[in-house]
Amino acid sequence: MRYIRYACIAVFGLALVLVALANRQTVEVNLLPAELSGFFALTPAYTVPLFVIMFGGILAGLVIGFIWEWIREAKERAEAARQQREMAKLRAEIKRLKGEKHEGKDEVLALLDEAS
Repeated sequence: MRYIRYACIAVFGLALVLVALANRQTVEVNLLPAELSGFFALTPAYTVPLFVIMFGGILAGLVIGFIWEWIREAKERAEAARQQREMAKLRAEIKRLKGEKHEGKDEVLALLDEAS
């Protein structure tokens, strides 16, 4: 199973390298529309290879998706933590009640009763 995973990673990596090699031409990226850049007296424009823009978009989508999913699951994580605290409290209560039940009895009989 490990080799299949490594093979998939290698094929995916090779595909990314091939896409990068096929899209090496440079493009100009403007960070502000022409109307706004004239208004603010800024012209933030960069010349970068096209594959950088493509991979940057993919990476930004992944990061936004992960953050969105983490926020969406916050209620489930809080509920799981609450249930875990409640379960620990109930286990402590059971242990305390069993200790009261066996108070004053023979230790061997108390151990046998706890085992069942």
